[in-house]
Amino acid sequence: MLQDARLAKLADVLVGYSTRVKAGDLVAIIGDRAGMPLAEELFKAVLRAGGNPFFWLRSEAFNEALVAHGSDAQIAFVNPIQMDLIEKVDVTLSYWASGNSKYLSGYPSAKTALLQQARKPYLKRFMQREADKALRWCGTEFPTNASAMDAEMSLHQWADFVFRAGLLHLPDPIAAWRGVEQRQQRVCDYLQKKKALHFAVPPHDGPLGRNDGTDLKVDVSRGIWENCCGHCNFPDGEVFCGPTLPDNKDAAGNGGFGVDGHVNYTFPAVYMGNEVQNVRLAFKAGRVVDASASKGEDFLFKMLDQDPGARNLGEIAIGTNYGITDFSRNILFDEKIGGTFHAAVGAGYPKTGSNNDSGLHWDMICELRQRTSNGIASPGGEIRADGELFHKHGLFLDPTFPQPS
Repeated sequence: MLQDARLAKLADVLVGYSTRVKAGDLVAIIGDRAGMPLAEELFKAVLRAGGNPFFWLRSEAFNEALVAHGSDAQIAFVNPIQMDLIEKVDVTLSYWASGNSKYLSGYPSAKTALLQQARKPYLKRFMQREADKALRWCGTEFPTNASAMDAEMSLHQWADFVFRAGLLHLPDPIAAWRGVEQRQQRVCDYLQKKKALHFAVPPHDGPLGRNDGTDLKVDVSRGIWENCCGHCNFPDGEVFCGPTLPDNKDAAGNGGFGVDGHVNYTFPAVYMGNEVQNVRLAFKAGRVVDASASKGEDFLFKMLDQDPGARNLGEIAIGTNYGITDFSRNILFDEKIGGTFHAAVGAGYPKTGSNNDSGLHWDMICELRQRTSNGIASPGGEIRADGELFHKHGLFLDPTFPQPS
């Protein structure tokens, strides 16, 4: 179990900056027992801020026991105590401390889909309370050997990666994140005036043969761009919004065109310990109409078919953290890679203008940089907003937007 002096610094940032805990707040600290050193620092930091902390155990072992030995009804059971928790808390502070990131990957995907359906009412209420500004939350990573092995690093290398990505190596990380917030807000202000984005990567040769690239148009006319600067995820570094789907109508009864085209995701799509490679999704009117993968295709289809909203796009985002450069098989970091974009099938966040409801929220990442890494080649790509080129080969063209340091 990692013991590191930087955990106290992380706790202070999460409590004082990310979630702004104040006197009287009821604060749920949620995580696995492997991350108890961080849980203890969070507990003390909440007390110093005047809040009322309590700990809620999240357990891979219990989840596995449920999937392995529970009936379908038991796996899909919606726990009323968890529903009551999300209704009453003011703040949630969650951390991930995986002992084995693939602990459910050997079980039938139909079982894991049921597990996600049980989470659906919780997720929906969680997102709505956040949109209503009744709930503040942040999720972070506690470094473990399991996540270090996924990233092909030692535990100490991984811990250094995690803490540096959070700017905790700087004398004043809170001031640094406020600078990130200012630069990203310029991107949000620019995109908020736009109606449609076009993501394009030319066809090219990949490690498994010819890749027909990406040609994806996304309606963002009624989306609300969110500046992700360390308040909900930590570390952070992205801007995102909810696509305007055809059934997301305004007061005049007009919807958007949704999402049209196709995307070839450069990096493996990892979800619940399952790694799906070379995912290609084709969209029509905001909905996945065709899908394929070179590995894990059955799991991909089980997730997409788990409920009516799972095939809709719930989020479109641009990664802005240029301090994160390499794929680690950890979505908290991978979706933030500066020079990439990602899109999530399934549930959308109401605060971003999305009304898509699903038990699924699966982020998948596409490279826009010109580079070859881990055998994955990319010719680079571009993003246009209402036809205007503003992002090319992984870089924003406006120098006041986020840039590599």
